[in-house]
Amino acid sequence: MKPFSLIAIILFSCNSFAQNINGQAYYESKTTVDIDGFGGGQMSEERKKMIAERMKGMLEKTFILTFSNTESIYKEEEKLGTGTTNPGFRMMMGSFTPGAQYKNLTSKELIEENEFFGKQFLVKDTLQTLKWELLKESKQIGQYIAFKATAIKKVNPNDFSMARPRRGRDRDEKTDAKEKTDSIRGDDPLDQIEIPKEVVVTAWYTPQVPVGHGPGEYAGLPGLILELSFHRTMLLCSKIVMNPKEADKIEAPTKGKEVSREEYTKIVKEKTEEMRENFRSRRGGRRGGGE
Repeated sequence: MKPFSLIAIILFSCNSFAQNINGQAYYESKTTVDIDGFGGGQMSEERKKMIAERMKGMLEKTFILTFSNTESIYKEEEKLGTGTTNPGFRMMMGSFTPGAQYKNLTSKELIEENEFFGKQFLVKDTLQTLKWELLKESKQIGQYIAFKATAIKKVNPNDFSMARPRRGRDRDEKTDAKEKTDSIRGDDPLDQIEIPKEVVVTAWYTPQVPVGHGPGEYAGLPGLILELSFHRTMLLCSKIVMNPKEADKIEAPTKGKEVSREEYTKIVKEKTEEMRENFRSRRGGRRGGGE
């Protein structure tokens, strides 16, 4: 990019920060899944293709971010749901996906509605801004000039949206020994996955829309985040509407039992352990019946 163009964008952004800004950004999400890692190594290519197509409805979604200078609300666009052939995977992905997320950059509030195993929770947290490294690299996204930023994000060990197959060099001796002696392999889907301790987050933001918002809980850059990628997921802004005539009001969610992030994490952990015990009991019962 020419120096003059960069200076012009920065000057424009500084002037715009003093103005009232309202808009909506539409994001398309894409998440890849290693089907081989989830037992697909023994499937035919036709079977893999069929499962991938069925999972597409779950993993490719549209989200809408309604924002002002200091507040935003991020919601999934409602669509008819589609199932998968693996109820365990569907349960994990569906149960750990956040609902509407509200951010306030001034008060540093992050509030989200979560439905977890049929119960509604209102999770209140402090907005945690990542330590972004702003880079000189830039590219064109639609009509906007976007700049690159990266950060390291610590992953909650109970965040199953970050789950990946435990296979190959990622497997440990304990897991390998367990599978060799397990006559009913795959009953417990949690035995087949692992959650990374941290991931690299790459964002592309535009100072041409000078708000510090982004999809989900991501924020804190000198411009709207247009593209975000981490782990196996990418979020790409497909459309921006400035000053829309019809848009959701930016209001903090209110539905559900109010809990802190720490309390909600504890609930998820306890329910996960309960689920694992149920899987183990069922597996033990099947073994006993066959002896």
